Amino acid sequence: MTHFIEEVKDTLRGHKKTIVLPEGSDPRIQEAALRLKEEGIIEPIVIGEVPELASKGITVLHPESYPDLDALVEAFVERRNGKTSAEEARELLKQVNYFGTLLVYTGKADGLVSGAAHTTADTVRPALQIIKTKPGIKKTSGAFIMVKEDTRFVFADCAITIAPDSDDLAEIALEGAKTAKSFGIDPKVALLSFSTKGSAVSPETEKVAKALEIVKEKNPTLAVDGELQFDASLVPAIGEKKAPGSAVAGHANVFVFPSLEAGNIGYKIAERLGGFEAIGPILQGLNQPVNDLSRGCSADDVYKLSYLTAAQSLK
Repeated sequence: MTHFIEEVKDTLRGHKKTIVLPEGSDPRIQEAALRLKEEGIIEPIVIGEVPELASKGITVLHPESYPDLDALVEAFVERRNGKTSAEEARELLKQVNYFGTLLVYTGKADGLVSGAAHTTADTVRPALQIIKTKPGIKKTSGAFIMVKEDTRFVFADCAITIAPDSDDLAEIALEGAKTAKSFGIDPKVALLSFSTKGSAVSPETEKVAKALEIVKEKNPTLAVDGELQFDASLVPAIGEKKAPGSAVAGHANVFVFPSLEAGNIGYKIAERLGGFEAIGPILQGLNQPVNDLSRGCSADDVYKLSYLTAAQSLK
């Protein structure tokens, strides 16, 4: 794990990226902010009533005393294009995630990390309303960077899309490949199933096979294959036996799960039984980086995800 984060740090040195941590009252956030400030590679911006952090030189903001609140309200109303009034915007900006997201949107910060004390919906909703997805992207999705010593994988979607259809899976695969590249992984994408290349036929397997067609149409040069069982995607001997001639089978490093249920279970098995560290989820497809923590996260999780979020803003 150390090597991976150190590599990310090296890419960030000299860029002075700023990351908003909206949940300033949480001790884990405070610990992570102090650690980030001490290292001096990225600058934390903490939201809340935390004078002890301000005394350490950390930027601490509060929605109700922020001097440029009117400008944020105006930006919010304009971005919502009539869906939110100035009065409604001012009220929503009392919520730390809305306030922090507006700081990112208006260029006052480069990214946001939340979720230690809020649900995924609380983090994602402001991002979708304000930052929004990139042109051509219909939905955001959640990927984990799975790290064990020098091994690195991307698992997606493990956080957002409950029952993805073929178009969703294709989008997750394409964005997962971009996520991999942004962290130094040459993507080889496996669309996972309980079947390998037609060994079973059902609506579930056909959904995955259709997703492969869509991905190949949109990015013909991407190394991608499916449907593949997990062992066939990871183990060379099994991949060669079950999917001979595949450039991905046995060598995959980006794994696209057929449902949120499968993805969530899969990454937690890898984490708890396989000894992998799961960093994320990283929200894919947004115009600017906003990332979500688990409410069971540690201060170390906050610290690491802050670095990954800052690295996303370089792209």
